Amino acid sequence: MTKPNALHHLAISTADMKGQIAFFTDVLGTELVALYWMHGVEGAWHAFLKLNEKCSIALVHMPEMKSIDAIPGVTHSGNPRAPSAPGTMQHVALNVDDEAALLAMRDRIRSRGVIAIGPVDHGVCKSIYFAGLENLSLEIATSSDAIDAHAWIDPEVVALAGINAAELRSFTVPALDKSDGGAVPQPPYDPAKPHQRFPDAEYRQLIALPDSVVAQMLSETEPPVGRTS
Repeated sequence: MTKPNALHHLAISTADMKGQIAFFTDVLGTELVALYWMHGVEGAWHAFLKLNEKCSIALVHMPEMKSIDAIPGVTHSGNPRAPSAPGTMQHVALNVDDEAALLAMRDRIRSRGVIAIGPVDHGVCKSIYFAGLENLSLEIATSSDAIDAHAWIDPEVVALAGINAAELRSFTVPALDKSDGGAVPQPPYDPAKPHQRFPDAEYRQLIALPDSVVAQMLSETEPPVGRTS
């Protein structure tokens, strides 16, 4: 079955690119592997901090971000038990392989003067919690085993969420889709479906273009410094 199989990157907005890079490299030990003008976005910078060869924390900086207020309970949760607006990042959990690595990360975080709470055993994982710059709510977690759906899908919560038996079956065993090799055309515009927030005229024009034209318009493959052998 075709499905996403890992996190490729999580993009975080920042008004302090240097500070965030310093935090993620020093406190968490991630490696800066890219910092360049963000493709197709005037005045924006993009950074990638490597978690592994195919997974990164990404940072996006735009000058106007400095004038956008962070509002606890709206733009940020402030801690992993607090609310934030629907569609915003409530917290992000980064993985380590085992409990020894979890404790080693706690040592590293605390040694940089950052308070880290835990480990807390949730059954599905063990976690430590701490704050990042610009009100980020962060977690490091480890799981010794895969999550057992039979044990961890609570019938009470299923009912409260309005999920019936047929829907639950479809959620736990999603339908198999056969790939058409990219031949499925763009669907007609339907306002009831989710859409990216672009100016309406620009968006309508963009989605009306053939995929090959969009790829030609928006793709930028050359690194800013040039390839090394």
